[in-house]
Formats: sequence, C-alpha cells, structure tokens
Amino acid sequence: MKISLATNDDKAVFVKTLLKKHAKTKPNTDANHVFLTELLYAVEEIKLIKTGQLKGKPAEELLNELA
Repeated sequence: MKISLATNDDKAVFVKTLLKKHAKTKPNTDANHVFLTELLYAVEEIKLIKTGQLKGKPAEELLNELA
C-alpha cells in the first residue's frame, strides 16, 4: 500500500521518526511534488466552484480549447 502524507513542519521530525520505525519510506521526487501541488490546487478550485465562489467551465468548452 502506498500513502502520501502531508504534515506541519513542526511535526515532521516526529512523523519521520515514527515512520522509520514502522514503515518503508522514500522521498518524493520533484515531479511528484509538482504533481501533488497542482492536484491540491485543483481540489481547492473544485471546492470553490461547488460553493459558488468561483465559476466553472463546462466540459465541452474545455475540450474545445484542446482542439
């Protein structure tokens, strides 16, 4: 099983120590970091659209932009 974990900087040392004892860990690559950052941004945009604070685009309009 793979899990990605985000935590506050002040708790990072504790979490890393805990995980080293109980799980295999590996650092994120730059590409992974960029992807996760963009994904979090997209999720925030979706939340704003759902609450009506931001206007979304219809899927057809997005597909037309790609063509």
